[in-house]
Amino acid sequence: MSRKGNCWDNAVMERFFLSLKMERVWQRRYANRNEALADITHYIAGFYNTHRLHSTLGYRSPADYEKATT
Repeated sequence: MSRKGNCWDNAVMERFFLSLKMERVWQRRYANRNEALADITHYIAGFYNTHRLHSTLGYRSPADYEKATT
């Protein structure tokens, strides 16, 4: 559990949400909540976890990293 008001306690999630906003949410205009939910879900499952390279994972995608460690 992180301390209230201390973003460094949860830096990984803070960075994820920044990436999500910069790469997807701020680039689109959604007609309704369901459209936003579907698009964000597609971004996370279809791009972020399978194709986007992460420096903390040795510049591999999370899916590739999981395959290599199992």
